[in-house]
This record gives sequence, C-alpha cells and structure tokens, in this order.
Amino acid sequence: MESKEKNTKEKILEEALKLFAQSGYMGTSMNEIASRLGVTKAALYKHYSSKQEILDSIVERMNQMDVKRAKEYEMPDGDMEDVIAGYKNIALEKIRQFTKVQFLHWTEEEFSCCFRKMLTLEQYRDPKMAKLYQNYLAEGPLRYMEAVFSGIVESGEDAKQLAMDFYGPIFLLYSIYDGAENKQEVVKQVEEHVEKIAKIFQKIST
Repeated sequence: MESKEKNTKEKILEEALKLFAQSGYMGTSMNEIASRLGVTKAALYKHYSSKQEILDSIVERMNQMDVKRAKEYEMPDGDMEDVIAGYKNIALEKIRQFTKVQFLHWTEEEFSCCFRKMLTLEQYRDPKMAKLYQNYLAEGPLRYMEAVFSGIVESGEDAKQLAMDFYGPIFLLYSIYDGAENKQEVVKQVEEHVEKIAKIFQKIST
C-alpha cells in the first residue's frame, strides 16, 4: 500500500512538473494538474494539500538526485574545506565524466530538464523562483566552482575568472542544446570544453 502511495505521489510530481515547464508554475492550477492525471481535484488534494507542497516536493527530489549522483561518481562532499581538498586529489577523468553527466542531467533527464525550464520561465515572475534559479543554475554553480578554484590558485580574482571560464560556456550550452537539431554535437562541444579546462586544472594543481 505504501509503495502504491509513493508511486502515485511520484506520478503527480512528474506530471505537475511537465505542466510547470510548459505553462509556468504560476500559470498552472491544481485543476489542470488533476485533469492531466485524469483524477478529481479532491483526489489530488489527498496526496498534496497545495501547489506549493508539490513544488517543495519537487525541490526535495532534485536535492536527493544531486546527492545520489555525486555519491555515484565519488565526488567530494562535506563542508567546503573538505570539498576543496577532495578536488585537489581527485582524478581528472572523474571530473570529466561528472561534468558531462551533470550536463546530461540538466538537458536529457526529463525531470531535471523540466525543472530547469520551469525555473527559467518563472525567474522573472516570482522572487522565490528567481532565488531557486540562481541557486541551481546560475550563481550557485559559479560560486561553487570559484570556491573550488580558490583552494588551488593563490589569487581570488584568478579563481573567479577560472570559474567563469569553466561554467559560463556550459550555462550557455544548455540553451543551445534546447534548440539544436543535432543535440549530440552540443554534447561533443561540452566534452571538448571540459577537456580544455581539465588541462588548465591539471597545470595549476601541480
């Protein structure tokens, strides 16, 4: 019974997020979510009391996916000092693999891709969504990489520039991927970019 309940709740999250990615969070009603699922609004409310609760559960699932993926690829975790130390010792091949996996996570995995598109739509409409967008897709990843590089290079300005050089093209390639006819060519561009950065990373960390 618990498994069935969990599957139902997961299905609601997935279908609601698809609607949020198409029409925006603000532009989607609980009625529309219920209609998409083929259930009554009352049945939907048995699982989630509000649209906000659905959104909170989507964010929680995204966080769980992030943790699982980082563990799977043995990425450094813990506080920032531990992360910086971990990146100093990690094999470059793992960084290459994980960066590509992260890109595919945001572009090809349906749940994550819809989350990205929802945040892109809603960042201009709602301050909370704007904050989520910054944390997940813009300032958050940039500041993370800046902190990583700051543990390797002496200058804070150099670390900031390296972070921009690393993440800026990847951020741009998300949008290029969405409109590309040959999406594998975009993935190849990501791989080539990561290879260039890996060589720089190797040079400054030795």
